[in-house]
Amino acid sequence: MNIRDSAIKGVTCKDKGLYVTLPNGSHAYFNFYWLRDNCPSSFDSITRERSFDIFHLPQAPSAEVAIIKGDNLVIHWAGEDHVSHLSLDFLAAYAGGQRRPDPANLLRKPWFSDHLPKVKRFSQPELKDNPALVIKWIEALLIEGLAILTDMPDSESGLTETANLIGQIRPTFFGAFFDVHTHINPTNSAYTAAALELHTDTPAEEHAPGIQFLHCRANTVNGGLSIYADGVAVANDFREVDPKGFRLLSEVAVPFYCEHDSYDMRSRQTVIELDEKGDVSGLTISQHMLDISDLPQEVLDNYYPAFCRFGKMLQSDRYIINFTMKSGECATFDNHRIVHGRKAYVAQSGDRYLRGTYTDRAEMRSNYRALVSQGRFKVN
Repeated sequence: MNIRDSAIKGVTCKDKGLYVTLPNGSHAYFNFYWLRDNCPSSFDSITRERSFDIFHLPQAPSAEVAIIKGDNLVIHWAGEDHVSHLSLDFLAAYAGGQRRPDPANLLRKPWFSDHLPKVKRFSQPELKDNPALVIKWIEALLIEGLAILTDMPDSESGLTETANLIGQIRPTFFGAFFDVHTHINPTNSAYTAAALELHTDTPAEEHAPGIQFLHCRANTVNGGLSIYADGVAVANDFREVDPKGFRLLSEVAVPFYCEHDSYDMRSRQTVIELDEKGDVSGLTISQHMLDISDLPQEVLDNYYPAFCRFGKMLQSDRYIINFTMKSGECATFDNHRIVHGRKAYVAQSGDRYLRGTYTDRAEMRSNYRALVSQGRFKVN
């Protein structure tokens, strides 16, 4: 029995799909390809991957019979010995083309210079023993972009095991780890005792790493205050006071570089990053690694003034927090959102040693989803 263009028990079939009545009484359209491809039998329960390959269908999928049976849409497929049972609740979740809810899509909360007492702090040994605290730590990074870990072990392995709580070590062209202290022949401004302007790390990489870890192993020098600011807060304000400048910095990609004897890294990035909704998600900025601009000079007539206005705003006391990092602390932050730097220090006055590494934001969000939700395939 072919029920195309007829309505039977809440189902109306058309040439390319069908309309079905959902539990709330609304009517929603679903494409036949989508229905066939997302039959529950299309997924392997062990690997949790799609095992059905729609490319192998000899013809376009079409319903021979489609009915509502209990809480399911049941489809007998034409030309196939196959029947799909799709939950009406499952269909309702995808009606209208809305995206699957993401528990890691937490609303960013901009912060300002009064934020220092509110920065979330977590004990590293407690994080290792308590997944619920790891959830809170990741939430702090997703919402505010910055958290401080305390009681870090004074060892190289301590940083690795800490980073692995939310992801695998993500190497850069500098390697898997980097050591911030005064070098005799420095290849980076961080390896001097000079002041370090607010910046994001490795902007010359095509895809800069997401989460940065700075583990303070020693700090007895005079000076060297750590400086942080929320790029989202600054860019949001810049959008209000200078919409034309904001548009330039969020739409025009500029060149960044990092060059020395054994590497020549280059990329093009917008200074202000926007998410898919057009909201500010972060920055890519570093005066040390901004390349000589190859933009048309007429474009620079407007770009450079806007860039300088933004840079001055970024350095405003309205946004900056600064503090002395203590031995055993580890700053963790979103490298695409939080700009960081330091004030100058006297190298001969003591010892200052920070060891750093990175993990990816996508892997952190993945771990967060696994910790707080059941997903589609988990069973109790």
